[in-house]
Amino acid sequence: MSIQTLSRPASHKTPAPVVVRQRRRWNVPAGVAAAIWLVIVAVPIYYIVVTGFRTQDSYIDAGPLDLPRNLTFDNYAQLFDLGFATFLFNSIAVALGTVALVLVIALPAAYAIVRNPSRTIRTAFNVFLLGLAVPAQAVIVPIYLIITRLHLYDTLLAIILPTAAFSLPIAIVVLTSSLRDIPNELYEAMAVDGATSGRIFGRLVLPLARPGLTSVGIFVGLGAWNGFLFPLVLTQSEEQRVLPLGLWNFQNQYGTNVPGLMAAVVLSAVPVLALYLFGRRHLLSGLAAGFGK
Repeated sequence: MSIQTLSRPASHKTPAPVVVRQRRRWNVPAGVAAAIWLVIVAVPIYYIVVTGFRTQDSYIDAGPLDLPRNLTFDNYAQLFDLGFATFLFNSIAVALGTVALVLVIALPAAYAIVRNPSRTIRTAFNVFLLGLAVPAQAVIVPIYLIITRLHLYDTLLAIILPTAAFSLPIAIVVLTSSLRDIPNELYEAMAVDGATSGRIFGRLVLPLARPGLTSVGIFVGLGAWNGFLFPLVLTQSEEQRVLPLGLWNFQNQYGTNVPGLMAAVVLSAVPVLALYLFGRRHLLSGLAAGFGK
């Protein structure tokens, strides 16, 4: 008698899902709005870049938006005859000095605010927040008096100090939010190992705060680079001028050399554009974290 083995139940194949292809609907209003926005952005950029390669006579005769025919580099060569290299060096010195001063002060202040919950520290933090509501135009006269009493008038330090002071509130807000993301367990682990406050700051806080420092540095650097009020009021001589004031050299009693001015604008914007492209991710994420908490 043969033993019949039990046969396995037949496997039922699941039918393949039916893919329903939906017709792609074009968002016409969004496309029209995007095209209008592209024109609004592209036309000024075209005007600035192309005008810098024109002669002043060609600019007056042909019009600002006409296609260029005879391009020239004389405007860019004229920039350095008018002291553009000095203005560029002064702007770089002001931007780097402001960024360095802000980071040196803001990071320890943010660390003290996060790690010390005392009432005095909270009061100091609220005072820093009040600095966000004070415009520079409202206190420019006291700042002028302080700078003159310190005998710093018509120096680059006269621009760096107030620019850094007005950049500190937003820098402390961003860095405070960045340091609050560090888990307390890391601080406790280093404290158990016998690490001092200085070692915790150097070995733990400083490396983990690098994205916040990058975003603050870029934001403060851009503000110092484009600053106009403090250089206008606190400096006077040609040797201490920065780029925003240096653009005035293209204005005289007979009019404005628009092609030369546009060439200076292009060269002034190149370092800022490179800096923004390099750190735009850290800048946006750092500012979002700073305002989100």
